[in-house]
Amino acid sequence: MKTATPCPPEPSAGARAAGLEERLLRRLEWTVLRRLDGLLQGDYRTLLRGAGIDLADLREYQLHDDVRHIDWNVTARLQTPHVRQFTEDRELTAWFLLDLSGSVDFGSSDVTKLAVSSGFVAVLARVLTRHGNRVGAMLYGTRVDTVLPPRASRLHVLDLMRRMRARPGDIAAPGAGTSLADLLHAAAATIKRRSLVLVVSDFISQPGWDDALALLAQRHEVVAVRLYDPLEMALPELGLVTVEDAETGEQLFLDTADPAFRRRYQAEAEAREAALRGALAHAGVDALELSTDDDLLEAMLRFAAMRRQRSRLKVGARWPAHLRAGASTAVAAGARP
Repeated sequence: MKTATPCPPEPSAGARAAGLEERLLRRLEWTVLRRLDGLLQGDYRTLLRGAGIDLADLREYQLHDDVRHIDWNVTARLQTPHVRQFTEDRELTAWFLLDLSGSVDFGSSDVTKLAVSSGFVAVLARVLTRHGNRVGAMLYGTRVDTVLPPRASRLHVLDLMRRMRARPGDIAAPGAGTSLADLLHAAAATIKRRSLVLVVSDFISQPGWDDALALLAQRHEVVAVRLYDPLEMALPELGLVTVEDAETGEQLFLDTADPAFRRRYQAEAEAREAALRGALAHAGVDALELSTDDDLLEAMLRFAAMRRQRSRLKVGARWPAHLRAGASTAVAAGARP
């Protein structure tokens, strides 16, 4: 008499999701991280800088320098403002401020802005944690509902990926719009230690976020990672279509075959682009643009090049625009900050 061999139990939904995140991260590590390790070798200190405490040198003040680092004794002796330079820490704390509102779950092809965000965050978080740095995250749907404290482990990155991928079904309720300022204000209140802060969003939001971003950039090193889809820039000729706002639920019936309508749509998109870039420049933050048709490796290399260029800048790009004039006036007058 044969005994029946018990069938192994079906894996739970949570176990299947964990396996999916593991496979995705392993694929990203193989296709992106291995190539980045070779291409970025030797750029670690200039790519991701920390806040040092060990005095290394003194040099003349330049416009982009923090006035809090002015050595007033040396300045008084030499009659020229000098700043203290510090040995940079190798450990870095990075925070991802993740906009997961309804508009990021859009994509005109098979790839959504949410998928682009997930891939970018997974790769950069893994790059950081591989070198012992810590990453934290704040997740925003209709409000800031999840805060992951900074940690430095592969399991932490997998947990962040799982939380991001678990959200598309309940990102935002109809009628609720995005208020990116709420996320930025929450970050300013939560992140106490100077950190690298990456705001990953499509920046489709209620107005007022630019002032909050400028305030955050006064204390932290901020990078705006802007997500977009090509369809948001120019409307193709599709005939009569019904479109729905992913956040408010409002529906519109459009005639995309009308050339005049497509021209107005493109003009409006260009005006939004100009306003967005002006707001980011006013806040004094770097901007990295990621499209849904972008190659992730190329995007990461652009990010690396941007960080290296930023470290060599000799202009006041790190300061919000409305503070640069005041800073230079204060230094010229010899006033203490």
